[in-house]
Amino acid sequence: MVGCTLYSALDLVDGYYQLLMRACDVPLTAVSTPSGMLWEWLVMPQGLSNEPTMFNRLVTQLFRPHRAYAQTYFDNIFVHSRAEHGKSDVENHVEHLRAVLECMRTNKLYGNLDKCIFGAEEIPFLGCFIGKRGLRADPAKVKVIVEWPRELRGNGSTIVESP
Repeated sequence: MVGCTLYSALDLVDGYYQLLMRACDVPLTAVSTPSGMLWEWLVMPQGLSNEPTMFNRLVTQLFRPHRAYAQTYFDNIFVHSRAEHGKSDVENHVEHLRAVLECMRTNKLYGNLDKCIFGAEEIPFLGCFIGKRGLRADPAKVKVIVEWPRELRGNGSTIVESP
């Protein structure tokens, strides 16, 4: 991803609810409601211990053919592009996004448009930003550390209370 000039971040909406239960497992999810009705989950309910593993495996396998330009992390898909093969970075990025979105459509995965970022120079990820020059800390996340009194940054021999 380092050295690329355009980035997009796609967020899958309600990731675990996009995992369909196997037909033979649906009766095992049955619960009785207070009104006496029987409720069976057709999608994987949240709270199962194997959910993160199953969902991550699904997303990783589905997007494996696109891993040269699309990395996944649970319900996030990061698309990155640069100018190469005689095409501009924008042309490559549009091509890469189309391939990823087609994979999502084919496999009935839905994105949360409010959380998606398209065609940016850098994208946020786990408290950092990923961009052309690599990974950098989010300034908002390290603000307290940067503003920490100098006396407390040393070897611990001088303690001064901050106002």
